[in-house]
Amino acid sequence: MRLIGFSTGALARSDFDLALGELKHKSVNSVELSALRFSELRPLLASLSRLDLSQYRYISLHAPSSFQGDQELEAAELLKCLVPDDWPIVVHPDTIQHFEVWKAFGKRLAVENMDRRKLVGRSADELRQFFALLPDASLCFDIGHARQFDTTMTEAYRILRLFGNRLCQIHVSEVNSASQHDRLSFSAILAFEQVANLIPESLPLILESRVAVDDIESEISKAIRALTQQMFTISA
Repeated sequence: MRLIGFSTGALARSDFDLALGELKHKSVNSVELSALRFSELRPLLASLSRLDLSQYRYISLHAPSSFQGDQELEAAELLKCLVPDDWPIVVHPDTIQHFEVWKAFGKRLAVENMDRRKLVGRSADELRQFFALLPDASLCFDIGHARQFDTTMTEAYRILRLFGNRLCQIHVSEVNSASQHDRLSFSAILAFEQVANLIPESLPLILESRVAVDDIESEISKAIRALTQQMFTISA
């Protein structure tokens, strides 16, 4: 079975216990534990020892999407000390001010490409600047962000061609004009299929679609369809 699952934040925002409960009997073997707000980070990290994560072959953690004051340094120290060494840590590039601190995470650090609201990290050229300062970092490729930024999928293609060797996991959803993560539409699936051949099927797919528990399985099916490499044959 392909590595596929959900972000807990997509299913239940800060209530990771609820999200994990909703995923318990679903066809998922991967999960991203989300602490998008700084106030959520300590409670999540304090709960790691009691969470039942035995069904997951792949686990990552999404760091807060904004910091104030010394919160960036505090978050980095907490993540370094309390997160298992084999879990990737997803960060938004616009939150990084202290590059030397995050550089120490090496390939565990997964820089995510951004949507069009942000001023950095949206394109291949903008990501190149971050990888120059974080030479060992991985890439969390958000295909929904890439499509929202450039609906032709040209920028998605450039990012994957230039940084495919850094790929760590794929965020999958449809990102609307308000930069909210929605369920996959037919047009999004067709767009994602254009670059599916550049995404190895061994990579984890982490869905960020905002869906009800009864729609989890159908959304998984759509994501697999969108990102399964198509094999074409030419008849004589």
